[in-house]
Amino acid sequence: MIATTVTAASAVQGFLYFVGVFFVLYLIGYSTFLFLSVTVGSSILYRRKREAHYKSTLEVDCYVPISIIVPAFNESVTVESSLRSLLNLDYTLYEVIVVDDGSTDDTAQKVIDAFGLHPIDRPIRRQVPCTPEHGVWYGHAGRIPVTLISKGNGGKSDALNMGINASQYPYFICIDADSVLQYDSLREIAAPLVEHENVVAVGGLVRISNGISIKDGRLTAYSLPKKIIPAMQVLEYDRSFLSARILFDQFNGNLIISGAFGLFRKDLAIACGGYDLDTVGEDMELVTKLHVFCRTNNRNYRIKYAPDAICWSQAPETLRDLVKQRRRWHTGLFETMTKHWRMFANLRFGLVSFFSYTYFLIYELLSPAIELFGLLTVALAVAFNFINIPFMLMFFGIYAVFGAVMSLTAFFSRVQTRDLKLSPHDVAKALLLSLFEVTVLRFVLAATRMIALVGYRKNHGRWGSIERQKIDAENRTP
Repeated sequence: MIATTVTAASAVQGFLYFVGVFFVLYLIGYSTFLFLSVTVGSSILYRRKREAHYKSTLEVDCYVPISIIVPAFNESVTVESSLRSLLNLDYTLYEVIVVDDGSTDDTAQKVIDAFGLHPIDRPIRRQVPCTPEHGVWYGHAGRIPVTLISKGNGGKSDALNMGINASQYPYFICIDADSVLQYDSLREIAAPLVEHENVVAVGGLVRISNGISIKDGRLTAYSLPKKIIPAMQVLEYDRSFLSARILFDQFNGNLIISGAFGLFRKDLAIACGGYDLDTVGEDMELVTKLHVFCRTNNRNYRIKYAPDAICWSQAPETLRDLVKQRRRWHTGLFETMTKHWRMFANLRFGLVSFFSYTYFLIYELLSPAIELFGLLTVALAVAFNFINIPFMLMFFGIYAVFGAVMSLTAFFSRVQTRDLKLSPHDVAKALLLSLFEVTVLRFVLAATRMIALVGYRKNHGRWGSIERQKIDAENRTP
């Protein structure tokens, strides 16, 4: 009996040893990536600031024609203000296409009344699949053509495909109906098309609009949101989205262009079949599909990231809305990663496979399961008294401080390079929230992502909705 107990204890100890080695390597890998992304991202932001004075790209009449597609479903609260922001852009040649995806409120009527649109008989050629239109309205807001298409509800991907079919220009941009573009955002997102050859897509920088004030597309006041949930997301966005995407951009490795603001070459998007109607992660799926299409057909291509092309978008203000958003994001990630699983460890895709895809697989898709396994392992180690609790707490404390420092570095780098002014209150708030974000919010979101994996079949195809806040005359959001 004693021998059996000793053997079992030895087996558990051996198992815990190998698990411990795995988690040390796992954390070293993630910490290295985090350090590289923040370091590279911050250095490039500072370099771009120094070079801004000498920048001359697009200062001459060299404009790429762009169609801006705005899918809208029950967005009557924000759609008018968002569309008006599109009329103040420092750009010459573009059109705005609003696709009302079967709204049950007065979204369409608000657009018609605000811009004096009139019904037209306009056939729309189906190049990518979408639900048939009910009606088309057309007009001009100053020099900008504005088109409204009303159709049955088919989801965001379906609405975007309708916009692609109706667009007349060779490049299109997708933005959310609750978003506001900065006045120079079109110039900045179009710049890579002139600076580099074979650019097929460009991602813009999505920043959180809660707490800021914008007038005519220009930032007039900046502060951290008053509410904790959106304030923590500001830090998270700067660390995870801004810095990481700048790093991936160095080797053409971005797999995600945010659905809130991205530019695409229309002919290639159509060749790929447009947006997938059977996913809630249509933004990542299209970008990944472009990688697959271009690599499979031996095309030279670039997918760029433009950190100076800024789109302001509302972040969830309640934990309930944040959980719904992140559950949807993780469901979309699962759909894209499994659909394009052949990219994994595939020499044809180079660093896109061995770095980008592997990172998203291990540190994004599977991270909630790995973290849950880690917690269960810690519980097992405590039960068998095989763990030094003070050392464990010290280790995770150091890891939490490291994560907080990385978040603050990314945040203050972005603030400094944009010449933003923070109050002492906001500085103190950022310091406190950085620790809270890596010690509390991270585990809440990990649990949310785990639920998304377990409940994939239930969540598949479900978008859900979050509560929107009205934008006033100065485009100010709370």
